[in-house]
Amino acid sequence: MAAKTPRTKPKPARVPIPVRKPIVGAHQSIAGGLSRAVDRAVETGCHCLQVFTRNINRWDVSPLDAAAAEAFRQAVKAADLSLVVAHDSYLINPASSDPTLRKKSIDGLVIEIERAALLDIPWVVAHPGAAGDQPRAEAVQRAADGIAEALARTHHLATGILIETTAGQGSCLGDSFEEIACMLETIDAAGHAARVAVCLDTCHVFAAGYGLSPKQELDRTLAAFDAAIGLDRLKVIHANDSKREQGSRVDRHEAIGRGKIGADAFRLIMNHPQLANIPLILETPKEGDDGKPCPDQDRGNLATLRGFVAS
Repeated sequence: MAAKTPRTKPKPARVPIPVRKPIVGAHQSIAGGLSRAVDRAVETGCHCLQVFTRNINRWDVSPLDAAAAEAFRQAVKAADLSLVVAHDSYLINPASSDPTLRKKSIDGLVIEIERAALLDIPWVVAHPGAAGDQPRAEAVQRAADGIAEALARTHHLATGILIETTAGQGSCLGDSFEEIACMLETIDAAGHAARVAVCLDTCHVFAAGYGLSPKQELDRTLAAFDAAIGLDRLKVIHANDSKREQGSRVDRHEAIGRGKIGADAFRLIMNHPQLANIPLILETPKEGDDGKPCPDQDRGNLATLRGFVAS
């Protein structure tokens, strides 16, 4: 009797999308294995991707399995993704005044960089941390020194850190471009300028008070970013609408066009010449009306963004 041909799981089909800039994608879950995030990206029509490389709610982390890392790298190559970035654990706070937490945070950043490097991921998106009760200027300096230390300890690796803009909720650092510029100045002076840049989150900057529409407001915000940091250091945009109003300092993401930022602002962003080459990555809610994860949420948000692009 002839041997049966083993069944193989068919590769997910990419959602047909027009080939045009900007490049858009979404954060995807690694549930079921790292390479499953790539499958989900393809299934929902992403051309770029953000992942966690670990359980973000725990300090301890198991080493990356070599086979799983290779499967991820091959999946990314097969999917022809334009960019993959990692996001660090929310437990990490390099600005902390507590010596134990700060050491764990810097060690955590080192681990995040090492894991990303093993996966051929060029950037780790990282929040700069929170001040707590300490003077804000001291916290900014402590955050910068901590990031610089993590980069120094991984100097042999190409993977770098993208400092993410924040909403300024509580005592979170990084809600102003000038504050991030201060961190970059310290990190650059330590010799790590090539491995540190910025991720701008639309919900966060809006909640921090920056305008994104009408066009003169978006232009003013981009001019402020360029003056303080330099648009050449903007590598990724987190495309998220906001559940709360401008200047609320509350970090609550909403589906594109359904929040307080609104469709007009994202239409401007998608067609702004200064942002044409910056990948946009969704971190919008993924749940359907029943509260369960629904891939159609990503598909819908990606289609909305692409639909804003002038033909």
